[in-house]
Amino acid sequence: MTYRVPTLKDLPQVAQLVAQELSHNIICFQGEMGAGKTTFIKALVKELGSNDDVTSPTFALVNEYVTQDYKKIFHFDFYRIEDEEEALDIGLEDYLDSGNICLIEWPNKITNFVPDNHQTISIEILEDGSRQITVNK
Repeated sequence: MTYRVPTLKDLPQVAQLVAQELSHNIICFQGEMGAGKTTFIKALVKELGSNDDVTSPTFALVNEYVTQDYKKIFHFDFYRIEDEEEALDIGLEDYLDSGNICLIEWPNKITNFVPDNHQTISIEILEDGSRQITVNK
């Protein structure tokens, strides 16, 4: 499914639709720097039932959020890692095997560890500054 988002302020409406489309607990986010991945994840985490403050885990590598029904959501940002072994150092495999929702920014940095059973959300900046969000099953 593909959505066109005129401005970043419109991301929450699309996040609501995307939340209903999620078919896997591991979701990889593709898009260039500044495309709106973290902004979209903020809206998505809210739609998934968390009132936690969502921030980019660029330096921490992973942030944990809790939903209103006490389920965990893990948010990863691997932009700054230089070697995918760094992801193992934080216990990536345990997170991925936990059954909890795992939202991964920059999955291309950990390609050997992304399981086959994942979903991809791509965010592309169009010429007019709008975004195109594509959800792959």
